[in-house]
Amino acid sequence: MAHPNLVFMGVCGCGKSTVAEMYAARTGGTLIEADGFHPPANIAKMSAGTPLNDEDRAGWLTAMAARLAAGMARGEVMVMTCSALKKAYRDRLREGDPDVFFIFLDGSQELLQSRLDARKGHFMPPGLLGSQLATLERPNLASEKCLHVSISLSPEQICATVGVAMRRFA
Repeated sequence: MAHPNLVFMGVCGCGKSTVAEMYAARTGGTLIEADGFHPPANIAKMSAGTPLNDEDRAGWLTAMAARLAAGMARGEVMVMTCSALKKAYRDRLREGDPDVFFIFLDGSQELLQSRLDARKGHFMPPGLLGSQLATLERPNLASEKCLHVSISLSPEQICATVGVAMRRFA
């Protein structure tokens, strides 16, 4: 696999984990789940229905940027999930890998809400969708290394779309 490290990004319910897992399996990339980098206090806060703030996310983003840097030092190709809601958060991840490429999984609030309402066993309650949408700073596709993909496509179609777009790096 000869393309940049990828971060599948977007609000809760957009399918980051599903698509990133599928893409990593197809390409041989190392899957890195952002949820695994949250300290217990963040998980508890979200589980209680309280949105995270910039201070809560600071250590989480630092840990993920460090993981990107460590993987790069080993020559690892990574497929990461991360909400990356603000440009400042994406910039923080770029400190770990300046060439990281973001895949913005985007969809309507109605579709996102229906997915969250059907999701079972995740610490992020459906009620936090509104706060994530309010926080979201959509990537500037002209100035950020980012591909915008609609979540109305199936996970297979999203992976195929990303694969075609990434071929230019091969």
